[in-house]
Amino acid sequence: MTDVDERLDDILEKVLEESGGLGKLQWLLIFVIVGSKLAITWSMFMMTFAGSTPDWWCVSQNGTSGLNDSRIESLRSCSPPLNTSGGDSCLSIRFSNEKNTIVNEWSLICEEEWITSIVTTMQFVGLLTSGFIAGQVADLIGRKPTLLLSLTLLASSNLVCGFSTSWEMFAFARFMIGLACGMYLTVFFNFVLEFIPTKYRAMIMAIDTWPVNAALFGLVSFWLKDWQYLHFATFLITIPFLLGTIMVPESFRWLVSHFKTEKAEKVIERIAFINGKEKPDVTKLIAVTQKEAEAEEKKSYSILDIFRDAKLTKHSFLLWFIWLSSGYSYYAISFGVEELSGDLYLNIILLSAVEIPAQVVTWYFNNCIGRRWTCFVFYMIAAGGGLAVGIVQIFDPVNSRVVINVCAMVAKLGVAAAWAAVKTFTTETYPTVVRNIGYGCANSISGVGAMVAPQIVQMSKSFPGMMYFLCGTLTFLSAISAVLVPDTKGKIMENQIRSRKSEIFTISVEADCVSD
Repeated sequence: MTDVDERLDDILEKVLEESGGLGKLQWLLIFVIVGSKLAITWSMFMMTFAGSTPDWWCVSQNGTSGLNDSRIESLRSCSPPLNTSGGDSCLSIRFSNEKNTIVNEWSLICEEEWITSIVTTMQFVGLLTSGFIAGQVADLIGRKPTLLLSLTLLASSNLVCGFSTSWEMFAFARFMIGLACGMYLTVFFNFVLEFIPTKYRAMIMAIDTWPVNAALFGLVSFWLKDWQYLHFATFLITIPFLLGTIMVPESFRWLVSHFKTEKAEKVIERIAFINGKEKPDVTKLIAVTQKEAEAEEKKSYSILDIFRDAKLTKHSFLLWFIWLSSGYSYYAISFGVEELSGDLYLNIILLSAVEIPAQVVTWYFNNCIGRRWTCFVFYMIAAGGGLAVGIVQIFDPVNSRVVINVCAMVAKLGVAAAWAAVKTFTTETYPTVVRNIGYGCANSISGVGAMVAPQIVQMSKSFPGMMYFLCGTLTFLSAISAVLVPDTKGKIMENQIRSRKSEIFTISVEADCVSD
């Protein structure tokens, strides 16, 4: 970071502190923006319930009794037993009334069993697609418009899902939900952190509502037991947060990075007013921003700007690999919930609830040992849990079900805690002008891992241990990658990318200050 970047970044931080620091406006923003994650979480986890398979029976004619009208039923068998007449196909399929999912809605069993995992993958194709686009859009037109677009698309897509009349229509709507979720996840965290003083950034990550929302989804699934009602419920809870987002201001850091000083000044005034503070003096901020605007051509940044800086490129590849591993591991464990023993709803709740203490612990470790070592510790925990499950699934010892459940939850805790730390790590690594581009790429790459996860979950039914061995290996490599990225603990967010041109401008500014 250059001297002028430090100067501008220090000024932005000082203005934020003088406007009230972590005040009423910040808590309102946290409530609205982080609160809206409820709808995102439910949308992302929807297929853990909607794609689950109720008990079903193959109803066939019994030819051994001599009674042509007698029937026998075989649990989850795609063909009748050998001692029955009437051919090698079922006369009919009967589903349990315990729950209503897309499996019994469109009979996605036997030859069509693959469709469920494809529908889930379609959601993550949307997530992958939108991450790259949303990052560019958020850095081009602003954080707030991108967030509004994502919530609008999310609400409408959930409504379409609930009214779907075929699995193809449902799959397309799930793709659109993936687009909306990817867009939201790309922008919301950076949006919030750009209003938060440096010393509180790790704390904001600790109050992440994702695990609470996921556990709540398990409870609501147990109550409604219907995929359509769950989509309608998700639509309804999105609307209040969509309206709330309209009321929050644009990021003043984004406005400054795009030299929109008049609008930035109005946002700063609004922050100070809501926080009960006097408007801070922004004369120096405006002067430095104007000089920087004169020295630097006004431009639209793209992913190519990341690759023009060697160190930023190296750090990006390391962080993006970590996100890829996290995306696979987190969603493989989540969508592999049916592999665990016990009640489906209880397992969904427990796999989510185990993340809640992880968030608090992450906050402590982030401030105590820094971002990269926090990532290292928890990715190692995830690796140990994942490899343990893989080994147990292969050898299948006595009481293996209990061991698998416990180790799976340890792996989920490790991945969730480490991923929470790496989100803060990633945000703080990128300068404001490319923050959403870099973070959006990371989010999209995590979508590649998440997209592969349902297919690996399906394959591990035939190859026990495969899903968790891959999880353990990837999280181990992520732990190593994390320590190769410089820590950002206590670091003020950079505004511009370091360049030779900026260094020349620094000398010019210093000379002007001396002459003045």
